[in-house]
Amino acid sequence: MIKVSRLDGVEYYLNPHQIETIEVHPDTTLVLLSGKKLIVKEGVDELLKRIEEYRRRLFPSMGEE
Repeated sequence: MIKVSRLDGVEYYLNPHQIETIEVHPDTTLVLLSGKKLIVKEGVDELLKRIEEYRRRLFPSMGEE
């Protein structure tokens, strides 16, 4: 799970495997596989960093050669 913040500052955790797309117009909007849309404070770069860190924790040997 990754932590995200709503625009009002309330933080919650989201399963990143449920994210279908990330849109910016101008707020960052996560479109989930269910079709639900979530507007969050974090920018795309921060979200991608959190998703990458999450996946490294799940699969620590991935990316090793």
